[in-house]
Amino acid sequence: MANHKSALKRHRQSLKRRARNRISKTRIKNTVKAVRDAVEAKDVTKAQEALTAATSLLGKAARKKVIHQRQAQRRVARLQVAVNKIAE
Repeated sequence: MANHKSALKRHRQSLKRRARNRISKTRIKNTVKAVRDAVEAKDVTKAQEALTAATSLLGKAARKKVIHQRQAQRRVARLQVAVNKIAE
């Protein structure tokens, strides 16, 4: 591990950020899974509600640079297509 004061501070900061990012990624995975489960069960209202939550979380994660912006957009688009298929 580093000996310089600034490097020690950077290490502490990186640990905090890593923990925050892991929490965010886990929440994203759970909400995306909720959308997919609702789509599988063909429950349109539950799928749309879960999609709204997932879209919000993915957007926030992209704004905070937890995931890349295009990755967030791609995930939202794919979930939207899946929900639209069962809504027909």
